[in-house]
Amino acid sequence: MWWDLFCRVIDNHGDLGVCWRLAADLAARGQMVRLWVDDARALAWMAPQGAANVTLQAWPDDRDELTGLTPGDVVIEAFGCELPRHFIAAMARRPRHPLWINLEYLSAEPYVEASHRLRSPQFSGPGTGLDKWFFYPGFTAGTGGLLRETGLHVHQTHFDRQAWLAQHGWAPRPGEQLVSLFCYDNPALPDLLAQLARHPTLLLACPGPAQRQLDALVWAGPVRRIDLPWLPQPDYDRLLWSCDLNFVRGEDSFVRAMWAGQPFVWQIYPQDDGAHAAKLDAFLATFLAPSDPRGPWSGAPAWMAMHRAWNGLAAWPPSVPAHAQWAERCRRWRSHLMSQVDLVTQLQRFVAETR
Repeated sequence: MWWDLFCRVIDNHGDLGVCWRLAADLAARGQMVRLWVDDARALAWMAPQGAANVTLQAWPDDRDELTGLTPGDVVIEAFGCELPRHFIAAMARRPRHPLWINLEYLSAEPYVEASHRLRSPQFSGPGTGLDKWFFYPGFTAGTGGLLRETGLHVHQTHFDRQAWLAQHGWAPRPGEQLVSLFCYDNPALPDLLAQLARHPTLLLACPGPAQRQLDALVWAGPVRRIDLPWLPQPDYDRLLWSCDLNFVRGEDSFVRAMWAGQPFVWQIYPQDDGAHAAKLDAFLATFLAPSDPRGPWSGAPAWMAMHRAWNGLAAWPPSVPAHAQWAERCRRWRSHLMSQVDLVTQLQRFVAETR
């Protein structure tokens, strides 16, 4: 099938990161994908090799007529980016209408299961007569699941952490914990550095706000810093697999940190109305929901407080969870997610059922 995937880059790299992974995963499973994006510059480092069967397209101007272009069998409107009106009109002219899917943002809130796979008939405008379907990624069986390539577990199993770190010059010294930092602007960064300074630490700082904020700070203690370049997505994944603790942000790096199976702390995208607080709490509760035969995790209160502090919602806890138990909890969470059907498989099944 032909898939048209539309993506607008708002103010960070997450939307494009998710959409590129989706396009590449679809193509790896034999689909043909056109990725329409309004700002593709980040793909120069995110996906420098491109991907077979993925064609990059500039976002069409509203005045363009798209002469000779036929919309694909499936059209995905990522994150409510609003398709160009003339493209919608071309969809409506097709003898067999494309399947129109609005792929929503990831959330653990209860409304996700209730809204997943809902149909929205179009009664006006250029898309009159079309149906739009809402598709929600998520963490439970009642949602669309998460992006996960079919060979991910195999790649992780054969990954040599020490060799990869040594090859890049990022290997920690004996006794150092290895921490990656990818964040938005965050006033809690000095408090984080104070926490990290309790142990010898090698801090691998990603480009952007992390490096810029660190440049403005002076701190003492056994914390070394290495500034990373922008990494292609496969290398960023390997970075997360390699570190003892990962600070991630938004949606794309958040999901990849969960697949890494290593301790992580999530900085959710801040919203002016404070809605991100409820979204964060919903995820924290969902993460802790799967039962453990050994009983409740003793580090859960400190783990929750650490997340809330990193997001400016609470004071920093006096101590952090013990690493071994934290890592075990993250691996259990990964196994729980692995037992669910991944996002691309669910999309393909939905397309087959609906068409």
